[in-house]
Amino acid sequence: MATTTQRTLPAQFIEDLGKDYGTQLKGLTSIPLDTDKFAPQVAPQDAAQQQAYQLGQSGVGAYEPYITQAGAYSGPTGYQQFTSPYQQDVIDATMSDYDAQSQKGLAGIGQQAALSGQFLGGGREGVQRAEYQALSDRNRASMLAQLRQQMFGQAQQGAQTAFNQQTALAGQVPALQSGDISQLGQLGGIQQAQEQAQLGATQEANRMTAMEPYDRLGIYGQGVTGLISGYPGQYQSMSQPNPTALQTALGTASVLGGIYGNIANPGATKGGNTAMTNATNAALGNYTGTPAQMGMGWLK
Repeated sequence: MATTTQRTLPAQFIEDLGKDYGTQLKGLTSIPLDTDKFAPQVAPQDAAQQQAYQLGQSGVGAYEPYITQAGAYSGPTGYQQFTSPYQQDVIDATMSDYDAQSQKGLAGIGQQAALSGQFLGGGREGVQRAEYQALSDRNRASMLAQLRQQMFGQAQQGAQTAFNQQTALAGQVPALQSGDISQLGQLGGIQQAQEQAQLGATQEANRMTAMEPYDRLGIYGQGVTGLISGYPGQYQSMSQPNPTALQTALGTASVLGGIYGNIANPGATKGGNTAMTNATNAALGNYTGTPAQMGMGWLK
């Protein structure tokens, strides 16, 4: 029976394209990519951000001097720094005026005694003078105490004001520094974001450059695939004809001759060759002897 083999082959130009694609793909993928050119990068801190960081570090504990100074304004001696340098002058001037007025009062007592005909320095006048002087001294001491108390209160008020100012500054300094840090951080962040965007654009450009051959080859491969799937194939058939009578006889004679030679005369090469010759002649119709003579005695 004849055997027929049929194969579907692509068109020659498609087969050439496929071979070319395979060659380019092998060559391209054999070269490693330099991924450093498009590796992710992080933009460094901007100068403003660095300044904000340094300011933040230096601002830690920046309130301490103000707290220390505020402590100097508290306590039992804190008022002394706010005592007026002219305090004693004011006291002295005030007491001098008072003493002058007091002396006028004493002079008045003497005048009244003279007008009344009393003996100057007498008993009644002396009592009046003593009472007047005692009252004047008490008034003088009270006035002096009031002056000192007033000035002490003013100094205390000054110390309290300074204490409040220092504590307020201690709270304001970190807040003001925080505002500066925030402002610098925002400005630096804008610059850093811009630089990061530039790095990203460069990275993407490098990636596109590196991947362009692969993208192009991918499009090429898609086109080849589309041609293979869309273009009708070429059919190729191979037929193997049936063997002729001679080929069949030769094959059969070879087998039978070998069997007969092995049975009738094992190891006899010459007899086997004779049997093969006789069998071949029989297959060709040249019957020149008996079946036994032709090496086919088993057909009897």
